[in-house]
Amino acid sequence: MLLGAIADDLTGATDLALMLSREGMRTIQTIGVPKTDLDLSDVDAVVVALKSRTNPAAEAVAMSLEALSFLQTAGAKQFLFKYCSTFDSSPAGNIGPVTEALMQALHTDLTIVCPAFPANGRTIYKGHLFVGDQLLSDSPMRNHPLTPMTDSSLVRLMAGQSQLKVGLVTRETVGQGATAVAEAFDAARSKGEEALVVDALTDADLRVIGEAAGGLTLITGGSGIALGLPANFRRTGLLHPAGDQVAFAAPSGRSMILAGSCSEATRGQIRTAIDAGVPTLKLDPIVIAEGRFPVEDALSWALNQSARAPLIYSSAEPDEVKAAQSALGRERAGSLIEHFLAEIALGLRAAGVNRLIVAGGETSGAVVGALAPDALFIGPEIDPGVPWTLTLGQTEPMALALKSGNFGAPDFFLKAWDILP
Repeated sequence: MLLGAIADDLTGATDLALMLSREGMRTIQTIGVPKTDLDLSDVDAVVVALKSRTNPAAEAVAMSLEALSFLQTAGAKQFLFKYCSTFDSSPAGNIGPVTEALMQALHTDLTIVCPAFPANGRTIYKGHLFVGDQLLSDSPMRNHPLTPMTDSSLVRLMAGQSQLKVGLVTRETVGQGATAVAEAFDAARSKGEEALVVDALTDADLRVIGEAAGGLTLITGGSGIALGLPANFRRTGLLHPAGDQVAFAAPSGRSMILAGSCSEATRGQIRTAIDAGVPTLKLDPIVIAEGRFPVEDALSWALNQSARAPLIYSSAEPDEVKAAQSALGRERAGSLIEHFLAEIALGLRAAGVNRLIVAGGETSGAVVGALAPDALFIGPEIDPGVPWTLTLGQTEPMALALKSGNFGAPDFFLKAWDILP
C-alpha cells in the first residue's frame, strides 16, 4: 500500500477515492477504521472515511490519529488528510488541530494546505479561496448551518485554528513548475514555516504541486491535490498499471433519493427534480421533534410511490434553517434530521431498495453509518467528485451515490440513474 488517506467526511472520502482511482491507483474506501481484517494485497491506496468534520476538535483529533495508526500499520508510505474544498470548519477547527496532531505523530515539520478543486470551481489565489467567481466569504457557504465560512483567507483560517506558523506559495511560483515549488518548500522550512497554503487555479497547477509534494510525509487539502500524487509513485517504479478495470455490477431493484444538505446546489437539484415530476416529501424537523411524523410514515409514503426514484428531503432555505435551529438548537436540529434519514435508509433497505442517492456530507455519514458496510468499491463518475459506489462486506450489496451538498449539476438527481446498467 502506497498512499493512506484520512477524510473528515464520507462524501469527501468518496470524492478522493474516485480521483485516485481515475489516476491509476487501485483504491478502496473504508467506513471508519476497519474493525475486521481487510485484504490490502492488491490495493495501492486506502481512504479512511471518518465523520469528524463537525465533531469537537479533541474528538476529531482522536479519530484521525486512530485512522493514521491503521494506515501506518498497513504500510502506507505517504499520508493525506482530506477535507472539503470549501475548507468547512469552525474557528476552533477541526482542520487546524487535526493537521497539527498528524504532523506531530508523523514527526514531520512541513505540510501544505491546498483545498483547490478547479473542476468544481474551487480555486486559490493569493491565499484566498474562491467558489466560482466569488470569494468563499461571499459565497453561499457563508450561510452554512454548521460551518458558516465568513473569511476567505486560508492563511488566516489555518493560523486561527492551530499553533502552526503558516506561509504562502503563490501562483507565480506554481507557474514556474515543480522544482520552483519544491524550492519554495525548502525556503519555508528555513523560515520556520510549517503549513504552506499553495495557490492553484487549474488542474495543471495541482499536478505541479503534487509533483513537488512527492517528498512530503503529510499532505492536506481537497481531493484535487491527489491529481499529481500517483505519478510520483509511478516515476519511482512503485506504482504499476492496474490492468483491466473491474466492472461495476450494480444490483437491480428499487431506487430512492435522500437529501439532507441545505446547500444552494442541492436545493437547486431538488427544484429541478420537482419540475421534472419526481414525487417529493419534505421533512420538517420541528414536526419530527414533536413526534408528529414518525419514520414509519415516511417509509409508507416512499414505498407507495410508483416513480423510478422518489425523493425525501429536509433541505431548506437559510431562513427556514435558522428558524429550526432557533427552536431546537443548532446541533439538535442537524442531528435529528441525520438520524431520521438514516433510519429511513435502514427501512428502505429492509424493503428491498438497493439503489440510493444521498445528498449531504453529514447525511451521507449518518446513512452509511447505519447501513454499516465494511468498505465501498468505487464505480462510474456521475459528476465531478461524485461516483456510484457499491457496498462491500454485506450479503446484499447496495449501489450508493454519496453526494457532497455543494457538488453536482442541477439535473444530478435525474441523470444519475442512467449511468447504472
